[in-house]
Amino acid sequence: MKVAKQTFKFYSLVLMLFVSAFAMAENTTDPVENTGGQVDTKEEVEAYILHHIQDSHDFSLFSYTSDTGERKHFGFPLPVILWSSNGLTTFMSSEFHHNDDGHVIVEKNGLKFAKIHSKIYELDGGAATVAFDETHHATNAHRVLDFSITKSVVGVLLIGLLMLIWFSGLARQYKKRQVPTGFGRVLEPLVLYVRDEISRPNIGEKHYRKFTGYLLTVFFFIWILNLLGLTPFGFNVTGQLAVTACLAIFTLIIYTVSGNKDYWMHILWMPGVPVLIRPVLAIIELAGALIIKPFSLLVRLFANISAGHIVVMSLIAIMFTLKKSLGVVGATSLSLVLSFFITLIEVLVAFLQAYIFTMLSALFIGMAVAEHDHEHDHDDHGHEIPDAEDVRGDFI
Repeated sequence: MKVAKQTFKFYSLVLMLFVSAFAMAENTTDPVENTGGQVDTKEEVEAYILHHIQDSHDFSLFSYTSDTGERKHFGFPLPVILWSSNGLTTFMSSEFHHNDDGHVIVEKNGLKFAKIHSKIYELDGGAATVAFDETHHATNAHRVLDFSITKSVVGVLLIGLLMLIWFSGLARQYKKRQVPTGFGRVLEPLVLYVRDEISRPNIGEKHYRKFTGYLLTVFFFIWILNLLGLTPFGFNVTGQLAVTACLAIFTLIIYTVSGNKDYWMHILWMPGVPVLIRPVLAIIELAGALIIKPFSLLVRLFANISAGHIVVMSLIAIMFTLKKSLGVVGATSLSLVLSFFITLIEVLVAFLQAYIFTMLSALFIGMAVAEHDHEHDHDDHGHEIPDAEDVRGDFI
């Protein structure tokens, strides 16, 4: 049975790679719409990969070209919610269907909208088409506030709903004081790991319970979304700056609001250093606490996940870019072998990035709520005067 399960996992991973390759060859996106959906050249591959890691206003499963040369798309549209010059405007993303020039004007509430590079613009009054400058930027349209339900939002809602169902069931089992059953057996060791190996050591026995719920939510949310991004469905939620920035801001708010007087004293008026240097250190510490720490959280997660997707898709693209020099069989074999091993590494990275984000969040919170057991005196120069017991301990 154990061997059968391992074999099933192996073939599942291989199948995922084949489906990803098929999706890359057949899926239709803006950069390759005019080529019939085929991705063959290096430029088309680069355009496809960059477009793939971006968010989308619709959910496309796959596309193909019929015998008559017509493109067939399978997927479903998502709601477009805009705040424009006339207020709230809503319609479905299917109205932005593709044509020869790649831009379709949607008229709603007396306004005209166009989607350019996956961003929605409102055309200026009287404009019937989009005009571009030499850098392909629209000159007669301006951005609107976009509150649409995008593909990343669908991923967030889906994982949020699954987590609510899973952990509600686990909580009910704990409430009845029974041993977890079913999927709860999978969740329990991970919950205990986050609590005992991340939350408790970094925050401390006195305060860790208060913040463990947030750390568990962040860990499972990031981890599951990272794994979802490895599937052929095109999710790249944790590879969006808006998502990672939001998670980092949550951590920033928590450790900023929870900081005790010792924490703020060490930031605003550092003890043990000359008085003239304290204002300079205060600026540096404030910049570190309010800017550098959250920035490192959001960039690390965003960069690693986006880079992983780009590497995997670039290796899959080998079968298209090198098929003339290596042959179809050689290029395909090389592509699948390299993609297989990189995908295994990406599974590890999915867990590792969730762990790092949670660990750093716990560390920042622990620094904010840490309490000093002894108050030490300081001399006239601001230097700490050690206790007699500490001095005797140094000589023993």
